[in-house]
Amino acid sequence: MDEIIKALRTLRERIALFIASVHIPAKEIRLKELSAELTDSDIWKDGNKAQRIAREASTLEKTISAWRSLEKRTSDLLSFAADDKTDHSINFREDIAGELTKLEHELSARELEVLLQGMYDEAPAIVTIYSGAGGVDAQDWAEMLSRMYLRFASESGWSTRILQRTVGQEAGIKNSTIRFEGPYAYGYLRAESGVHRLVRISPYDADQARHTSFAMVEVLPELDEPTTITVDKDDVRVDVFRSSGHGGQSVNTTDSAVRLTHIPTGITVSCQNERSQMQNKEQAWKMLMGKLERYYQAQREEERQLLRGELTENAWGSQIRSYVLHPYKMVKDHRTKFESKDPDAVLNGAVMPFIEAELRRQASAQNAS
Repeated sequence: MDEIIKALRTLRERIALFIASVHIPAKEIRLKELSAELTDSDIWKDGNKAQRIAREASTLEKTISAWRSLEKRTSDLLSFAADDKTDHSINFREDIAGELTKLEHELSARELEVLLQGMYDEAPAIVTIYSGAGGVDAQDWAEMLSRMYLRFASESGWSTRILQRTVGQEAGIKNSTIRFEGPYAYGYLRAESGVHRLVRISPYDADQARHTSFAMVEVLPELDEPTTITVDKDDVRVDVFRSSGHGGQSVNTTDSAVRLTHIPTGITVSCQNERSQMQNKEQAWKMLMGKLERYYQAQREEERQLLRGELTENAWGSQIRSYVLHPYKMVKDHRTKFESKDPDAVLNGAVMPFIEAELRRQASAQNAS
């Protein structure tokens, strides 16, 4: 029992360090401020602002609750273990050891939050998937990736909304834009940004030949307003067109879809799956803000080309991950060398091990520099 008590004390100390590292006390103060704002009836006169505050409060509450619960359960288990040691009439050693293991695993899972302290890591993520080289196979591959991330989000308890989707003529999608909202949604999903490569026997080839397909995943934070740049609305061209997605009775009957073009950079975004032109315009503006923020922060011209939609051959060739379904089965991340021999599980949403490996690689590289 002495070893278990020692391990619990060590665990309690580690939890205390992490609580400080992820700024839980500051988050608790911020949550009180937001809660006070939400009790003010005047806040609801601006529906968009009220919703933003409510979303931030909800995210903070979940994060705080998770860490404080872990802290309390560890302290309670330590007290219980100490009682078990002194009272020889009871013996719950195996039960206590089992709970200790569960708490250690939970802490390991939450440790990733320490790596998610970027300026926008707590923001919702806007993920756009583009089909690349490979024809109909690439369009099918883009849809497979879209499904993979939607399942990952579902398993994580996140909410999702398809903002824009262009279907292929024969199968799959040419592109799709999805909004992900959950704790650290952008922080996690930014690790997925890049080119993804698929190798398989093509279901669209009568000769059953092996095909290689590519898809680009772009991940941006959703921003109501950029924090480091100023955008002149006169520099943004607004085009409306007929929506082709879901959105109620007005879809395909009115010009409800919206495309925004930032004239100085040529960056374009579009949104068509909200129920009105006004809602589509509001969402498209948030998407544009995130893209412009990233654009002006980009260090390399190649990254700026990607954000402008200029997907060069060099960019398509620099895949971050390969998914091989034939002649063998493997998913390998070329940045971290992390791999899985179960591509079916990965394509069904088991992406977190790859995300974790990349976040740890980024943290190590940052510390080394």
